[in-house]
Amino acid sequence: MAIRALVFDMDGTLTDSDPIHLRAFQAALAPHGIAMDEERYRDEVSGRTNAAIALSLFPHETIAMHERFADDKERLFREIATRLDPVPGLTALLALADARGLPVALVTNAPRANAEHMLAALDLSDRFAVRVLGEEVARPKPDPLPYAVAVERLGVAPGEALAFEDSVAGVRSARGAGLVTVGIATSQAPATLIAAGAHHVVADFEDPLVRRLVEHGPAGEPAGGNTREDQP
Repeated sequence: MAIRALVFDMDGTLTDSDPIHLRAFQAALAPHGIAMDEERYRDEVSGRTNAAIALSLFPHETIAMHERFADDKERLFREIATRLDPVPGLTALLALADARGLPVALVTNAPRANAEHMLAALDLSDRFAVRVLGEEVARPKPDPLPYAVAVERLGVAPGEALAFEDSVAGVRSARGAGLVTVGIATSQAPATLIAAGAHHVVADFEDPLVRRLVEHGPAGEPAGGNTREDQP
């Protein structure tokens, strides 16, 4: 089946923003005496909604407190994230999508203020006509609903869309909706993304596998794929 659309996660996929999010969490949690290192961030935070994260961090606090904490953390993130760099190969991949007439969509659990801030920092504010935010649908990732909504708005079948995700929750969402799913190994180990259900894993968009999938579809590609470091 040919690929007719591309669907992207944002954090860790368009840009390697997780180190900035980690710094923001560390600053927001310091007054509460809670430590957050890379391993804990990767295991307990990456890909999850703010509501789920706050509940796990402060299980006995009120929803109002959870919302205040999330707002403070995201404000800190936006203050820090004044300049963002795209994941290598993203610009060329978007140009390839244009050349082939493939529509692109954004599917993210990030709040709208963050999505708008990050797209502006990446100079991509006008790039995604279809945007599905987890907080604006009934069920966010890892539920398949956000990706199901995206392909419906794009007007393509799930198997005709290529999804790019860096988190376990995101991979499960995309696979659950039936999309061909490529893991981007910026925040998780390749084996973790494969175990979550990714058809392929690459280090970034410069991996030749990405262009082959876009141009020739998933037929004939080995399940699992390779990271760039594993290629000859």
